[in-house]
Amino acid sequence: MTVNHQERRARLAAMLPAHEVEAMLVTSAVNVRYLTGLASSNAAVLIRADGSALLVTDNRYIDKTHGLDVEAVEASDVAGELAAPGVGIEAASMSVATYHRLGAGLVPLEPLVERLRAVKDDDELELLRTACAITDQAFADIIRTIGPGVTERDLARLLDARMIELGADKPAFETIVAAGENGAVPHHAPTDRELRSGDLVTMDFGALYQGYHADMTRTVSLGEPAAWQREIYELVAQAQRAGSLAVLPGAEAKQVDAASRDIIKAAGHGDHFRHGLGHGVGLEIHEEPFLGPSRTGRLEDRVPITVEPGVYLPGRGGVRIEDTVVTRGGGAELFTKTTKELLVL
Repeated sequence: MTVNHQERRARLAAMLPAHEVEAMLVTSAVNVRYLTGLASSNAAVLIRADGSALLVTDNRYIDKTHGLDVEAVEASDVAGELAAPGVGIEAASMSVATYHRLGAGLVPLEPLVERLRAVKDDDELELLRTACAITDQAFADIIRTIGPGVTERDLARLLDARMIELGADKPAFETIVAAGENGAVPHHAPTDRELRSGDLVTMDFGALYQGYHADMTRTVSLGEPAAWQREIYELVAQAQRAGSLAVLPGAEAKQVDAASRDIIKAAGHGDHFRHGLGHGVGLEIHEEPFLGPSRTGRLEDRVPITVEPGVYLPGRGGVRIEDTVVTRGGGAELFTKTTKELLVL
């Protein structure tokens, strides 16, 4: 795929006059990659209001700049090479120590590149679609291995290995497997706890493919679920459907969250849904926009975002169901397509 990084830089450049700067110093590694195509651990790029740019990296990565559509030079102090009074900086990602080291006159700016990154182009959507397809297939391939005696850690390793076998660069984040009472912890780290008959088992995982992160959660039942387990599963499934239907261009972030949260509250489980409804995905696993009760802003078209309500009952267990979806005018496009019916294994 041929990504038009110059067009991305031009869109950023067009934003700078409104912030009263003639140039912006971008030091976040993921934002440098987005604007230039260079993936590295030490690079910075200066974007000028006239659309021109200068990329700086050290001798480990300078050869990787050959063929990029941006002027590049080598230096060890990449930010210092570009910093100057009046230049805008990424206030959300630059450390205080670096800010003071670079000298006076720098202008802290809001997350402008992150705002651009939220809306994906065709190439990005295709990469994310592939990451989600790998995630779906990995789940389908390992489902038959889920059963009593398998540990949470074993199952997480199986998911991770299968995603890589299917073409993922690596897992998009540390895979979560939470069985039984551990399902009450939203970000439980897998342990040697064995799966047992009667457990609900929550799996939150995703593939990283050419820099783009998939994210999906499914909860299954080992054996016929108890009445309370089926009740909270059906509640979360209903809330997840409502949240997905609310993902539309122009929708307020807090209203999308409310579409799911109000259903869970009405059922008496408001205190058992303790996180935001979702987050953007792309070059990072958590990126703009975010869905939550106090989040501001509206969704735009072509924004991949997760919808992941949950109910967590301390000491008993929990359910979370999550899809990666993309905002579209006619309704959200589903990227993770594994069934959300309660699977009884």
